[in-house]
Amino acid sequence: MVSNLGVIMQIGNFLETLTFISAILTILLVLLQQRGATLGAGSGSSSELYTTRRGLEKSMFIATIFFAVVFVASILGLLLIPE
Repeated sequence: MVSNLGVIMQIGNFLETLTFISAILTILLVLLQQRGATLGAGSGSSSELYTTRRGLEKSMFIATIFFAVVFVASILGLLLIPE
C-alpha cells in the first residue's frame, strides 16, 4: 500500500512534468502563429486585413488557449500541494 506522502509526491511529479510540457507547447504555438507579425504592426502602421480564423490557424489558436489554461492550472495545483 502506498502512503499518502508517496501519492502526493507522485502527483507533484506529474504536475511538474505537465507544467514543463504545457509551457513548451504554449511557447511553440505562440511562435508559430503569424497574425500581426509584421514589423510595422508595433507602431500601428499595419495594413493587414483581419479575418476570421479557419482551419489550421483556428486549431492552433484553440490549442494555445488550452495549453495556457493547463499551464496555469498545473501551477495552481503545485501551489496547493503541501510539502
